[in-house]
Amino acid sequence: MKLCDAIAVLDELYDPRWAEPWDAVGLVCGDPDAEVRRVLFAVDPVQAVAEEAVRTRADLVVVHHPLFLRPVHGVAATTPKGRVVHTLLTHGIALHVCHTNADSAAPGVSDALAAVLGLTVTGPLAPAADDPRRGIGRICTLPEPCTLAEFATRAARALPRTAGGLRVSGDPDLVVRTAAVSGGAGDSLFEHARAAGVDVFLTADLRHHPASEAREHGPPALIDAGHWATEWPWLAEAARLFEERVARRGDTVETYVSHLVTDPWTMVALDRAAPSTAPSTAPLTEPLTEPTGPSTGSTS
Repeated sequence: MKLCDAIAVLDELYDPRWAEPWDAVGLVCGDPDAEVRRVLFAVDPVQAVAEEAVRTRADLVVVHHPLFLRPVHGVAATTPKGRVVHTLLTHGIALHVCHTNADSAAPGVSDALAAVLGLTVTGPLAPAADDPRRGIGRICTLPEPCTLAEFATRAARALPRTAGGLRVSGDPDLVVRTAAVSGGAGDSLFEHARAAGVDVFLTADLRHHPASEAREHGPPALIDAGHWATEWPWLAEAARLFEERVARRGDTVETYVSHLVTDPWTMVALDRAAPSTAPSTAPLTEPLTEPTGPSTGSTS
């Protein structure tokens, strides 16, 4: 299939009109008339992913995060972003971004996050104004009640491992029956989580002051599970949906999910002599490991 046809499929799944006004989604580089046989799905448009695309002989890379969220005046290969562009174009590889339009889609990023956590989605956390069936984040129910400590442990096991792990704020013995989840940065959604009346809100990038103020309000408990880790589950879902839509058109394409850990944090250092209210069993430094997840390289 041609690149323009692949983009049309992606736009059906993740309409660019659903993106936030400040976002930068869509085709970053590539010839719309070029042939696409292999597609790599990844979270971050970094050099390691560009090199993985070359190794896997991908014709298109679909990423969640924009390469150019802020204006630039050039793409010289002497800069990190420019090097990514040059690597891709030199090997005839296109780059396409599905960011907040994928966050808002139904199914979207938070649906995939809820699925790997074993949660049942009941609706969006912040519904879209033009369609209440989609929106940012998801409100969910647990299959059975558990404590906050148990929920956090299950989440840590279900999500891909990163150096930072999970940070939890709340009573470990709190009974959890309902949860809100939002892949990526979520501290702008605290009011929505409170209004939903959920027991716990799992998201990422929680800053000190907003998190502290949110906890002063009371429920829900908070879990910061890491930005990259909460968005990575979407890749397999996006690849699967893309394959299905392509097959309906009578075309054939191979999809791959990147297992590269592109979370920017690489280790955690702990002072064993310092007192802690929550004992840790982690080693002094945690090496990065590849995420566990669905197999890659499926074909439709």
